[in-house]
Parts: sequence; structure tokens; C-alpha cells
Amino acid sequence: MEKMKIVYVQSSGQIELAEVDRPVPKKGEALLKIKYCGICGSDVLTYTGKHFFASYPRVPGHEFSAEIVQIEKNDLGFERGMIVSANPYFNCGKCYPCRNGKVNCCEHNETMGVQRDGAFAQYITMPIERIRDGKGLSPKKLALVEPFSIGYHAVQRGGIKAGNSVLIMGAGPIGLFAMLAAKIFGANVYVADLLDKRLEFASGLGADGIINIKDQRIKDQVLDITNGNGMDVCIEASGNPKAFLECIEQVCFGGKIILIGNGVLETTFNHSVLLKKELTVYGSRNSLSIFNKLINDSTA
Repeated sequence: MEKMKIVYVQSSGQIELAEVDRPVPKKGEALLKIKYCGICGSDVLTYTGKHFFASYPRVPGHEFSAEIVQIEKNDLGFERGMIVSANPYFNCGKCYPCRNGKVNCCEHNETMGVQRDGAFAQYITMPIERIRDGKGLSPKKLALVEPFSIGYHAVQRGGIKAGNSVLIMGAGPIGLFAMLAAKIFGANVYVADLLDKRLEFASGLGADGIINIKDQRIKDQVLDITNGNGMDVCIEASGNPKAFLECIEQVCFGGKIILIGNGVLETTFNHSVLLKKELTVYGSRNSLSIFNKLINDSTA
């Protein structure tokens, strides 16, 4: 049996490099050789034991590109040597949300690297129907499609449109991808964070404005930007309870809040403020068919 190396988290705070048998694809599966795999914030939470959904032991990783090294004849056009990615969210297909097309929030969802082993390995097997053609994208760029799809799905779910003023709390990768997605829809996007380097990066990527919450009072900045109205949409992309409360404060009356950040701490607030401002709050989990759409659009 051929061997390969994997990175796995044995338990909270215990991460190891191990040598294991290379997987053998079953009927309907392909063998993929991993090219690149990003480190998601959820991978860090799995390592630290702070991920709400993770189980152990676990091989992390779901932001990846790969080369097909073995595949059976199929009707989807996949062949050996192709550079691909895959949909890493395994849904059951039977629960109520699955039956209603909301497979991204399947009641029994298993995300690679969280509830099932992921791509921090030299080789993985993948059901052929879950593979996505890279359409000529470089392996590095292809590994970024999955995290970008998270932000895109959130923006699309919240109905962000041209001319909206949008505040994103958190300039980490997901927050920045949400910023880029909101810009695609024509919004005016502002990013708030504690770290100057992240904010500088956000500015370089096209943010309409940045707010360092360590040095600046967010409310003053928001009122100035919006002529005293508040933001049309606030996106919480850090998982920090204080950031969610800040979204409630900074969004306009009749505005929207979109939650992407995966927090582990409880948040306490008077829900009457949601009524007073008649706010719409969206939870956003994983992504839908846009995984395909993003690859197609990026190569059009």
C-alpha cells in the first residue's frame, strides 16, 4: 500500500504530521493530488478547540485545488490531469432544508476539515459529482474560490445592491472577500478593524473607506459617511460579539445585518432595538451553487 503524509489535529491543541496509507477511490470517486490548501479561520478554531461544530481527531482543510490522478469514465467531462477543486460541504439530501434546495444549511452538514477529514493531505478521494472544473484558473487562485464564495453568498443572500452603503466588521480573509463581493454588486463598502495592516490591505483591494476602531470612534465615522443615516447594511465577519453589537448600532433604521463570523461566545443585547429599527438579520452559512458560478465568471 502506497503511503502519504497528512496533517491532523488529534485533539484540542495537539497537531501532528503523520504517514498513512494513500486512499483508494471507490466506485464513483476520484483520487486527487492536492496542489494548494488554504488555512481557514475554522481550521484554526479546530486546532484550538474553539470550533462549535468540530469533532476529533480531524484532518483540517477545505479551501483547496488539486490534480486528478485517477478517475473512472464519467459523463461530467473529468479526466486525469485536470486541475480542479470540489464542493467541500457534504449534505444529506434528505432533511427539510435539503429537500427545499438549501443544501448549504443541511441539518446534518459535514464540512471537510470540520465534521469529516479535509485536504491537509497529499491525496484525497472525492465523489466525482462534487468535483468542480478549474476552467484554467491557476491552482493558487482556484484554492481561493471556496472562501470567496462564502462572502459572495452572504452578500447575495442579503440582497446588497448598487448604491448601498455597507460596513464590514472584520478585515480578515472572509471580510475582505465579502467586501470584494459587495463591490461587484455596486455597493460603497467600508471596512473596520483593529489592525492597520489589514486595513491597508483592504484599502488596496478597493475599499471605499477604512476605519481603525482602535483609534477612531465608529459612530462618528459612520454618521459622517452616511450623512447621519447609518449604514444600509452591516456585515459581521469576525465572530466577535462586540462586532455584532456594533452592527446593530451602526446600521440604519430599516437596514440589514448579515452574520458570517463563526463566534463561540454568547452575545447579550436588548432585542427591542431590532424592533425599534425594524432590522432584518441574516445568518449566512457556507455557499450554494455560486461555487460553480464564480469559476465560470472568473474565466468568462
